Amino acid sequence: MSMVQAPQPVAEGEHGSSSAAGGPSGKRRFRWATARPWLLLAPALAILATLMLWPLIQVVIFSLQNYGLREINTGRTNWIGLGNYIEALGDPTLWTVVLPNTVGLAVVSVFTTVVVGTLVALLLARLGPVWRTIVASCIMIAWAMPAVTGTYVWIWIFDADHGIFNSVLQDLGLIHGQVNWFTNRWAFFAIVLLNIVHHGFPFVAVTILAGLLGVNKEMIEAAALDGAGAWRRFWKIVFPTLKPVFSVVIILSTIWDFKVFAQVFLMPGGDGSNRSVLNLGVWSYVESFGQNRFGFGSALAVLLTLVLLGITAIYVRALMKEDEL
Repeated sequence: MSMVQAPQPVAEGEHGSSSAAGGPSGKRRFRWATARPWLLLAPALAILATLMLWPLIQVVIFSLQNYGLREINTGRTNWIGLGNYIEALGDPTLWTVVLPNTVGLAVVSVFTTVVVGTLVALLLARLGPVWRTIVASCIMIAWAMPAVTGTYVWIWIFDADHGIFNSVLQDLGLIHGQVNWFTNRWAFFAIVLLNIVHHGFPFVAVTILAGLLGVNKEMIEAAALDGAGAWRRFWKIVFPTLKPVFSVVIILSTIWDFKVFAQVFLMPGGDGSNRSVLNLGVWSYVESFGQNRFGFGSALAVLLTLVLLGITAIYVRALMKEDEL
């Protein structure tokens, strides 16, 4: 005689989970969970699109036109396609003056800023908590100072008539008479370099200091007991540990120093009157608002934006590698 087993009742929890997973209510929950992050981001994305994306689209549109005062007054468009880009890439000023100035200044500025910031960070790491707070607060004043204010301070220091630098050199007998340092290309960029480094090293110092405080001190002490000097300890222990921090700091500094404008434009001769000190940002401004060639200036701005986008892509890739570590 065979026994027929009665079907077991389905548990309420199992039935609820199956309906939630495959039923209409489950699909609605899945759609809401997917859409909710985008709904939360929608206000910020709308603001970014209004303040950044739309002006960028307008610049690209202007770069495809011969856009000047006539077009502004009449409201007519004069499309020339890639003519502005062809003119910019074929202009010897781009390759002999603007691009070397832009790239050279950025490379030297980034290197000097990172070196000075690292040295200051090592100094801060050796200080006690109280003095570290005091010194860090003092150097952050330089970072908080607006670029325009800092630039005028450096102009005053190197002023030919009343500058402190000329007065000190005259008192030491190193120069006789007044010297205008802004007329020489190399002296001009040396002053700009001082301005950029003075404004940028506090961020590098504080960022690297945060990484230094997390380095294993036992490893450093053990290396010191084994006879490793400070230089060897830095390159063998500290630098490999802080390599992700250094990569982010270098890429951010590169982005900032590539688009330097106020530190060059506000210097005597940096507004375009001295063509030998033009960089890409200043050249775009001079062509747009000085020569009323808004289309050509927009093309230069687009080229600068493409360079910065390439550097930003490297930055994002470095951040992704850091997350993987």
